Amino acid sequence: MRGPKPAMLALNEREQRALEELVRRHSTPQQIAQRGRMILAAALGKNNGQIARELGVKADTVRCWRMRWIGLQAVSLEDLPASERLQDIPRPGRPAQITAEQTCQVIALACEQPKERPISHWTGREIADEVMARGIIKQISPRHATRLLKKGISSRI
Repeated sequence: MRGPKPAMLALNEREQRALEELVRRHSTPQQIAQRGRMILAAALGKNNGQIARELGVKADTVRCWRMRWIGLQAVSLEDLPASERLQDIPRPGRPAQITAEQTCQVIALACEQPKERPISHWTGREIADEVMARGIIKQISPRHATRLLKKGISSRI
């Protein structure tokens, strides 16, 4: 049983050239390049199932990017380049409450030797208490202080 026909996607010459350059460029992230290949294949008249089989993705993924591209075609390439059209949209959620500067201060604190406290090394509870005592962050749980340190250290390795 056949499903509905996918929405027609037509590229103008500038969009076609921009996508082809993006897909060929070695510095393009593979996720962006694959999305570009989806759009180029859709412009050739292929349906979502054909594109999905060729690229090894789900038809829903192809449909999503086809519809997103069509929706953004009203905006010129100068205002929104092809690479930005193929980026993920921001995900919902609460914005970060702890700044990068505060995170750096917490990491610097963890690198210090505990002086005023009778401990040999920092724990999540000790870090959280000291961070709040120094006024670096108004309120933080021991678990979140530990996560900040793990995230900060792993991103620097």
